Amino acid sequence: MLPSPHLLGTVVQIHNEWAWMVILSNGIVGLWALGAHWLKPLRVKALWWFVVVAELTIFVQVALGVYMVASGQQKAPQFHMFYGFVAIITVAILYSYRNSLRAWQYLLYGGGSLFLMGLGIRAVLVGMR
Repeated sequence: MLPSPHLLGTVVQIHNEWAWMVILSNGIVGLWALGAHWLKPLRVKALWWFVVVAELTIFVQVALGVYMVASGQQKAPQFHMFYGFVAIITVAILYSYRNSLRAWQYLLYGGGSLFLMGLGIRAVLVGMR
C-alpha cells in the first residue's frame, strides 16, 4: 500500500528541513570538540550528549530518505543517497575509534563532526539538482 500523497509531501518537507538540523548540529559540535582539544573549560560532559544528538540526527535523516525512496513515489540522485550512507559509516568509524584514540578524542570528534557537516552540505547540494 502506497502512502498518501499528503503524508509523502510532509515527509519530503521534514527531510528537507531536517537536513539543516544535521548540518548545523554537527557543525556546532565539531567546533565545540575542536575547541575542547585546546581549552579545558570546554571539556564538559554535555559535549558528549550533544555529539550523540548530532549523530542521531543523521540516522533520522537517512530513515526519512529511505522511507521516501521505498514508497516508490520519490527518486533521489545516486550520490545524494551515497552521502547519507557514508555519513552513517562515518559515525560507526568515529565510534569504533573512540577508545583507541582516547588522547585525541576531541580532535577525532571535532574533525569527524565537521566532516559529517560537509557530507550534509554536499547531500543538500546534490539533492537540489
